[in-house]
Amino acid sequence: MQTYNKINGAIRRHFGKQTNKETKLRIHNITAKAALKFGSEAWVLKKREEQRLEAAQMKFLRHLLGITKLDKEKNQCIRQKTGVQNIVKEMKQYQKKWLKHVQRMDTNRLPKQALPYKPKGRRNIGRPRKRWRDQIHLEDQGTGNTPNPSET
Repeated sequence: MQTYNKINGAIRRHFGKQTNKETKLRIHNITAKAALKFGSEAWVLKKREEQRLEAAQMKFLRHLLGITKLDKEKNQCIRQKTGVQNIVKEMKQYQKKWLKHVQRMDTNRLPKQALPYKPKGRRNIGRPRKRWRDQIHLEDQGTGNTPNPSET
């Protein structure tokens, strides 16, 4: 997240008004999004983290279009103008892609072996921590696409 914000700041500072908006957006997609997606296939996104990701993306897009928060422009309108998808949706699609990739792997590969692993023993007292496997299942239940439990 910090790297994402640093790259966005560098794009805003170094590619000022003399650079085309489309060029800045391409640089953003190539550098900042790639840095954000690196390693994110195993993240468990909580609501607060989703909000922070979305806020960081919108801050960059607003600056790109020259819109301030005082203009009270809706996020959907800004995304429509730039042709950018919600970063949280992109991250979740990326995670689903990773799950399908792991399911296609040979059984001797470590990610394939780690996916169905369930530790022995009891969990700590209190609300259970959100697990990656649970997050994927909840998203699939919302869309009606329930993956085979033996595969995940």
